Amino acid sequence: MNNFKDSVKRYQDGAAIDLFVTPDVRSSVFPAGYNEFRKRIEIKVNSPAKENKANLEVIKIVSGFFDKHVSDVFVVSGFKSKEKTIFIKGMTPGNTVKKIQEHL
Repeated sequence: MNNFKDSVKRYQDGAAIDLFVTPDVRSSVFPAGYNEFRKRIEIKVNSPAKENKANLEVIKIVSGFFDKHVSDVFVVSGFKSKEKTIFIKGMTPGNTVKKIQEHL
């Protein structure tokens, strides 16, 4: 399970996380595991992958998980893909890994 650290990187003035999103599930979960094949942390969201709803829920869940304001979390790539990279302003990669590790 230590391989998940490869999906967290320094990005600008914060940390970036590579995610694999499963939309349209019964209940939202983050972190929902680590996808070894894709090298991404998994997140499950209740919203469908339509009209940007899943992206908005990803931002909401991740910001809540890291106790950040939603304006500090951005999708930087993968807007229309299940494979997304998100940016969390003000987080270090080390603190990000530590918080995720506590819940995986």
